[in-house]
Amino acid sequence: MYLVSKIEDTVRVPPHRFEEPLREVAAEILNENYMGKIDKKMGLMVTVKEIEDIGVGRVIMGDGAAYHDVVFTALFYKPELHEIVVGEVIEVTDFGAFVRIGPMDGLVHVSQVTDDYINYDAKRGALLGKESKKSLEEGNHVRARIVALSLKERSSETKIGLTMRQPGLGRLEWIQEEKDKAKKKRKS
Repeated sequence: MYLVSKIEDTVRVPPHRFEEPLREVAAEILNENYMGKIDKKMGLMVTVKEIEDIGVGRVIMGDGAAYHDVVFTALFYKPELHEIVVGEVIEVTDFGAFVRIGPMDGLVHVSQVTDDYINYDAKRGALLGKESKKSLEEGNHVRARIVALSLKERSSETKIGLTMRQPGLGRLEWIQEEKDKAKKKRKS
């Protein structure tokens, strides 16, 4: 889920940037400091949306920079447990598929791909259903549910577990095939 939040902070503008537009410099510095950081309540900060207010700069003795109090809005991405997400498979391994969901990645373990027995085809870099012949490869788009979530302050330590073993979940083509089958069944 994406959230927009209003934040107050102080920005240190170094002297060599005094000639540049203050709002642009403040937004750039805030993005450098916070973008990609995770707050347990808000989630991952994606970007500074807008600088709403910038106070008058203060200079502190021994430092030539100007310190400005700022109020800004920021866009956050916070995955929620049981949330249904759509993403792209970015890597397939023998133990599962990594799926890019917004600015983060989750893992669909092989046991959570389908109800079918799954084999890993190293040549293709694909997960293959033994009976259903369904395949999951890099570049496929999928719908999955978040079933495990551990947000850490560093995004590299964050873990998101996904499942596609529930009705209405899986590779988007699989879902469409199921809809088409159900439609034909209703007609007959």
